[in-house]
Amino acid sequence: MRFGVRTALAVIAVAALGAACGVPQDSASRSHPTADCGPYARYGQHPGTTVTVYGENRDREADLFEETWADFAHCTGIDVQYEGDGEFEAQIQLRVDGGSAPDVAFFPQPGLLERFARAGRLKPAGAGVVALAKRGWSADWNSYATVDGTLYGTPLVANVKSFVWYSPKFFQDRGLSVPRTWSELMAVTEKVAASGVKPWCAGVESAEATGWPVTDWIEDVLLRQQGPGVYDQWVTHKIPFNDPRVIRAMDTVGSILKNDRYANGGFGPARSMASISYQEAGTPILSGDCAMHRQASFYADLWPKGTQIGPDKDVYAFLLPGAEPADHPVLGGGVFTAAFADRPEVRAFQEYLASTDFANARMKKGPFVSANRGVDPANAATPVDKLSIQLLQDPRAQFRFDGSDLMPASVGAGTFWKGAVDWIGGKGTQQVADSIERSWPSR
Repeated sequence: MRFGVRTALAVIAVAALGAACGVPQDSASRSHPTADCGPYARYGQHPGTTVTVYGENRDREADLFEETWADFAHCTGIDVQYEGDGEFEAQIQLRVDGGSAPDVAFFPQPGLLERFARAGRLKPAGAGVVALAKRGWSADWNSYATVDGTLYGTPLVANVKSFVWYSPKFFQDRGLSVPRTWSELMAVTEKVAASGVKPWCAGVESAEATGWPVTDWIEDVLLRQQGPGVYDQWVTHKIPFNDPRVIRAMDTVGSILKNDRYANGGFGPARSMASISYQEAGTPILSGDCAMHRQASFYADLWPKGTQIGPDKDVYAFLLPGAEPADHPVLGGGVFTAAFADRPEVRAFQEYLASTDFANARMKKGPFVSANRGVDPANAATPVDKLSIQLLQDPRAQFRFDGSDLMPASVGAGTFWKGAVDWIGGKGTQQVADSIERSWPSR
C-alpha cells in the first residue's frame, strides 16, 4: 500500500501547538502572515468554518501536508484540522459507524473507498473536483476512485512500488552493474550471496497493515511474468486467486524472501522479516550488510536523517527488471481524498487538494510524488521522486495499481496481508493461496 506511513500504533493529533502551551492551533495560524492570497481567491471565503481530515500520515509527513495547505487555510478562513492514525484502515470504519466520520479522509486503498461509497456514506465529487480530475489525471487513475460511474475522489499522492534500493558504492566496489533483466537480477543476487553477504533485506511489520510489503513483491513479480492482462484478471477475480500463474509468481518471490541464503541481510534468517518494521528494513544497505531492498519511492523519506540519494550518493534505486530490457512494468499505489460531508468549505478544500498548485507546492517541501499530469518533475525533492514522476507520466510504461489495494478490503487488507505473513512464517504457497481464494466475498 503504502505510501506512507505507519510507524506508531498511537493516534497522533498533528494539528496541535507545541507542548509549551498545549493550546490547539488551527492550520490558518501556521501560515505566513504575508501570504499572497491571490491564488486562493477561486476557493472563496469561508471564515469561521472547520474541515476535519483523517488519514494515516503522521509525524513529518503530516507536518509537511499542514505546511502546504496553511496559506490556503489562512486565505479562505477555513480551519483545517488534521489527525493521523497508524491504524487508519481499522479505525475509519469504527469512526463512521460511531457517527464521528471526518469531513475528508485520505484513503490508501481504492477498495476501502469503494466500500464506503457503495454503502452510501461518501459524497460524490462536486463539479469543480470532477473538472480538475479530468484535466489532471488519466482515465485509469480516475477509475480508482469511481464507483458505478460516479467519481468520489481524486489521487492525493502517488508512488512507484517497483524500485530496488541499493548502495552505488557497494555495487561499484564489487564490480556489480545495475541489472536490466530478471536473469541479471538473479545473477547479481547470487554473486552477492557467494561473497558472504545476504543480498536482500526486508521487513513486513506495519501495525494493523503487517504483511503488505510481501503482497507488493508478489504483485510486482506477477505483473512481470504474466503481463498486465493476467494481472487485471487476478485483481478483479476473473481468474482465481490461486491460479497456477499466481502460484508461480509466489514461488518466485519465495525463492528470494524465504531463502536464508538470500535474506534477511543485516537482521538474521529469512523469517526474521516478519518482526522487522518496513520502515527500518532497508537500513542494512547503509552498513553493507545487505545489497538490495525492494520498496516504493516513498522510502526516500524513511532513510536515516542525512542519507543522500542519487546515482553517486549513499543510496539510489533502479526499476525492478522484467524479462527483457525493454520491459517496463510499473507497480504503483496512491492515496485518494474523499469526503463524508458536502459543505462549501469541504468542497473548496477538496478542489485545492485536486489542483496542480497543491501538488507542486507539496513537492517543493520534501519527498513527494504525484501522478497529476500538470506537475513539474523539476520540483521533485529527490532523484527517485523525479524518476517516479517521469515513469508515471510516460505513456509507454505498463502501470498497474497495487492489487491488494484494489481487491475487496476483506481480502486485500485482510486475508492477503495475513496470508503473506503466514507464508513468510513457513506455510506452503498452495495452502496460503487456497485459503485466500476461499475468503473472496461473493457478490
